[in-house]
Amino acid sequence: MLSGAKNSALKLLAASLLTDEPCTIRRVPHITDIATMVAMLRALGADVEYAGDQLRVHAGAALSGCAPYELVRTMRASIIVMGPLVARLGEATIAMPGGCNIGPRRIDFHIRGLEKLGATIEIDHGFIKIHSTQLKAAVVPLDYPSVGATENLVMAATATDGETVIENAAREPEIVDLCDFLRGMGAVIEGAGTATIRIEGGHALHGVDHEVVADRIEAGTYLIMGAATGGEVTTLGLDPLHLELFLGKLRGMGVDVRVGDRSITVRREGPLAPIDISTLPHPGFATDLQAQTMVLLSLAEGTSIVTENVFENRFVVVDELNRLGAGISTSGHHAVVEGPRALSGSVVEAPDLRGGAALVTAGLVADGATDIGALHHIDRGYEDLVGKLAALGADVARVDERPRTGEGPRPSLSSCDDETLRSAPAGACGGGA
Repeated sequence: MLSGAKNSALKLLAASLLTDEPCTIRRVPHITDIATMVAMLRALGADVEYAGDQLRVHAGAALSGCAPYELVRTMRASIIVMGPLVARLGEATIAMPGGCNIGPRRIDFHIRGLEKLGATIEIDHGFIKIHSTQLKAAVVPLDYPSVGATENLVMAATATDGETVIENAAREPEIVDLCDFLRGMGAVIEGAGTATIRIEGGHALHGVDHEVVADRIEAGTYLIMGAATGGEVTTLGLDPLHLELFLGKLRGMGVDVRVGDRSITVRREGPLAPIDISTLPHPGFATDLQAQTMVLLSLAEGTSIVTENVFENRFVVVDELNRLGAGISTSGHHAVVEGPRALSGSVVEAPDLRGGAALVTAGLVADGATDIGALHHIDRGYEDLVGKLAALGADVARVDERPRTGEGPRPSLSSCDDETLRSAPAGACGGGA
């Protein structure tokens, strides 16, 4: 069973700041990015309570508009509190964001969009300062369908008088999930999932009980692992339409893909064929699945071309994959993947979240043991990776290099910088995730 989507849950937590009534969010993944966002909400004055995979957020009268630097710098998604804070309080001060080093992710789309809604914005000594006495409705055309900018603008627009129109909006399933959440709070929104979103602002927002959509990137990662190892893997809980293009690429490589209402099964018995992929905003090929797919292409019988159109540093994992025996060369935003390659276990380090998932995938098919360090990157986006892989039949374990620290019963919520994930091939992965 798939976890809730990281890229949705984070934004729903931020959206809970729009009301002074409690919001309940279910199927929240136990990952470090969620822990960081929870710490952010608490620092802003919200009360947050855990109960299993459920979070209850109550942003009452004590809400502050200043997001602390030490939290914002660790996770880029924390910039998403800008829209809710300026909508609720009329002001916000946010440190310039950090996160994975996968290339510049411009915030000018956020800034210009909020200025269109009447906010005054100043960037001073690494801080973004936003002020507005009254947001106003406007037509906001985006130069690029930025997911974060679309989300910030949709949330801010709930506080305007009149109809705001976001043109060239992002169309990701997580955008639809956010709009469903906001509609549950009383917002009036049309066009979620299309390039034009209309928000009728000025409606009072109240608490909501909402379940996070399933994580399509987690699903794609496990499906790639199944195809790479020659096993049979089934993911449960995700609408296959959220991965339609990706599944088509798997079929093009010779992978048997079967879909149900909320299930996807992959199985591979024969050789893999090479294909070309180009990452694009949804409904294009997701950049968050590009690194993992390169591992699969390394096993294909021929040459594949990967074009990265979203984040310029997505190829940062290539050197580590080549240490395991992959034959990948890069030039600008293109990568040439030569296959088939016999991968061999080695000691590598996760450079970022999805690159770390790619290294785990490579370790599952490599000859011998593979030790992967810097697991804090992987822990940002994958809930119980080791447990789920073990249930699929993988030979994988976390190796402690120091005594664990941290609080609570959920080890995935604490830092794991000094841990290593050790994997080795143990036959094909099979089962359900």
